[in-house]
Amino acid sequence: MALVPLLFEKSTPGKRAVTFPNPDVPTVELSEAIPSDLIRQTPPALPELSEVEVVRHFTQLSRLNHGVDVDFYPLGSCTMKYNPKVNEEAARIPGFALTHPLQPEETVQGNLRLLHTLEEWLCEITGMDRMTFQPAAGAHGELTGILLIRAYHESRGEGERNEVIVPDSAHGTNPATAAMAGYRVVPVKSLPDGSIDLEALRQIVGPKTAALMMTNPSTLGLFDPHVREITEIVHQAGGLCYYDGANLNAIMGYARPGDMGFDVVHLNLHKTFSTPHGGGGPGSGPVGVKSHLVPFLPVPVVEKRGDRYVLDWDRPQSIGKIHGFWGNFGVVVRAYAYVLAHGPALKEV
Repeated sequence: MALVPLLFEKSTPGKRAVTFPNPDVPTVELSEAIPSDLIRQTPPALPELSEVEVVRHFTQLSRLNHGVDVDFYPLGSCTMKYNPKVNEEAARIPGFALTHPLQPEETVQGNLRLLHTLEEWLCEITGMDRMTFQPAAGAHGELTGILLIRAYHESRGEGERNEVIVPDSAHGTNPATAAMAGYRVVPVKSLPDGSIDLEALRQIVGPKTAALMMTNPSTLGLFDPHVREITEIVHQAGGLCYYDGANLNAIMGYARPGDMGFDVVHLNLHKTFSTPHGGGGPGSGPVGVKSHLVPFLPVPVVEKRGDRYVLDWDRPQSIGKIHGFWGNFGVVVRAYAYVLAHGPALKEV
């Protein structure tokens, strides 16, 4: 494959892609507005090209890429869906795209309603009770989930639980997340058929067990038929069960993590709900929890009070904020449009 020349190699001095109109306001000398020690003495080393050269350059590069607009797009254990263009239009609606997270609540009721409604839908899909949209991606959601589990154990005076069990077939970020949160990672092996070795699991769980992190279907692409027994073993030892939603595509509409016995689940809106992934991002990794973990959710939580939606900051047991604002809202809008378009037919996608 021939290399594409860099823009710098195509540059010709004096070429311009844009011509600016004459200013319609009074001009000011740069030296009068900016201290002299902050003004460049030499022009920046930027390429100089015409508009058509810039367009052709990036169009040529785009034709070298592989993505969901071209063909099936698997990435590790992830399977990305086509991103419907109508979802992009929805995310660009001015009422969504031009609002600011610090606006007064009464001016963003539509945004808050969307967050609250999608939360209800995703809870129904996963079997969870509440959800937060703050995590910016899947691994960020994992960390949030583990911090919620830690807060739960500490609230019960069981802060000594410092081990997280991770099957060898789990999503690769799971052990990294547990280690980043300060836990000791305890691996559990899989049997030749890809399922977790239940006897090995029984030998591992104990008073130090904080959680099990499990991906089901696993990175082997196999659904563990013993999942209910697995979560019961962990629960009997006092631990909680975390579901990595990397492969939720395979079971969505047919099975729910909450019904399998999981206490926490993270979703990848940028995989399972057709929003741009990776370089097309940003992502979104919402975390759903069962009722016993709701008090620890990040603040603020969107609540409906009467006919209004509000941001609830009065949550003394919360783990705090884990995102600069309330999540990557544009991605949430795209996911909302996707679920709204398909409804119960999501299981057929």
